[in-house]
Amino acid sequence: MAAKKTAGTQLRVGRLTKAHGLKGAIKIELYTDAPERRFVPGAVFTLQVPTSSPWHGKTLELLELKWFNLQPVAFFKDVTDRSTAETLIKAILWIEQDPTEAPEEDAWFDHQLVGLSVLRDGTNVGTVARVDHMPGQDLLTVTTENGDVLVPFVKAIVPSVDIDAGTLVVTPPLGLFEELTEEPAPDATPEA
Repeated sequence: MAAKKTAGTQLRVGRLTKAHGLKGAIKIELYTDAPERRFVPGAVFTLQVPTSSPWHGKTLELLELKWFNLQPVAFFKDVTDRSTAETLIKAILWIEQDPTEAPEEDAWFDHQLVGLSVLRDGTNVGTVARVDHMPGQDLLTVTTENGDVLVPFVKAIVPSVDIDAGTLVVTPPLGLFEELTEEPAPDATPEA
């Protein structure tokens, strides 16, 4: 079960992390399950960078994606040396969603999940406010009347998502949505 990353028709697919070598290559942290579809030669990425960056408002065209020691490394048009590559570190890469792309089973875009009603045993317990993509799993931030709750987005805890109905069903472990109260241990000796 995975959440896809998006903001409208743009998909957040990666973050540039570190210059690699002297010829402008940059290591990438991937935010996509399908790099073979997103990182093809000629793909054009919109950059999310601070407004003070010389790259603000610009795009990057991918020349090639290679793998070095299981780490993806990208080569971009007009990024030909290490100094230029270093100006792109921490940039987030966005790409246009292909409207003809077939949906994946048990995978949703963030914008589809945010705002869904969260049901537990048929009762609304909150609303999905945010999706965080962590290395081990995705986490849903659910806003409840008692505050925000982080819910691991795994099949065992979120068995069903119904985008059309606007609901997401949770079967959380005890204590995830409520405070556990410690029950006093039964006294072995009766009071006199």
